Amino acid sequence: MGKIISYSNQKGGVGKTTTCVNMAAYLAQAGKKVLLIDLDPQGNATTGLGFQKSSLKKSVYNVIIEGEPVRDNVLETVLPNLFILPANIDLAGAEVDLVYKKNRDKVLRAALEPVKSAYDYLLIDCPPSLGLLTINALAASDSAIIPIQSEYYALEGLSQLMNTIKLVQQHLNRSLKVEGVVLTMYDGRSLIAKQIAAEIKTFFSKKLYEIVIPRNIRLSEAPSHGKPILLHDPKCMGARAYAALTEEFLKKTEGKGE
Repeated sequence: MGKIISYSNQKGGVGKTTTCVNMAAYLAQAGKKVLLIDLDPQGNATTGLGFQKSSLKKSVYNVIIEGEPVRDNVLETVLPNLFILPANIDLAGAEVDLVYKKNRDKVLRAALEPVKSAYDYLLIDCPPSLGLLTINALAASDSAIIPIQSEYYALEGLSQLMNTIKLVQQHLNRSLKVEGVVLTMYDGRSLIAKQIAAEIKTFFSKKLYEIVIPRNIRLSEAPSHGKPILLHDPKCMGARAYAALTEEFLKKTEGKGE
């Protein structure tokens, strides 16, 4: 049975999609069968894997709003073992459309149930908000990975996100756990970055991954080429960090590295 993991943080620009896309790519490279679900109306994970949102006729919208099977809307990517349930412009209206659906908080969970066993990991890239799409993702997930930028403002929304996770645990998904916390865009020369990293480590204790993701130009370039970093520049500092993070993730979840 596959493990469903949401990548969530309501603050934008914290490296959420970058982390989701690149961990998905390295998991696929490690031989895991991975489905990336782009639940962000901006569709950055979709374009980051080389798809043009405007040309997509099928998407996650067709699944959660029109009730189509997931398998009819999944696309293969250029990486073996990596598949995507993409987002297109239609997803922008999904929050409103979901309001009128029965069991509106659990639509995604019901949709993913028939395909969960077909993948090792199902990774959901959540929107930068705590609306119905994110609630659906958390309700469907076994765990959540929280990317946090090592800057002051990133801490401000953290308590709100943790409260949302607690509410989902209480009312929708008792088995939801925090899988881990990833420090992103880290600048080791910055005193404030070091201080915030220390605060986050105190708050999350063993949930914080040891591997931190540095600020890296090649990482920020990769999406414009429609490629994960392992295809854009596998030897750059950012690529090495995501490779190491994925290895740490596998050791924690499966008790071994790849």
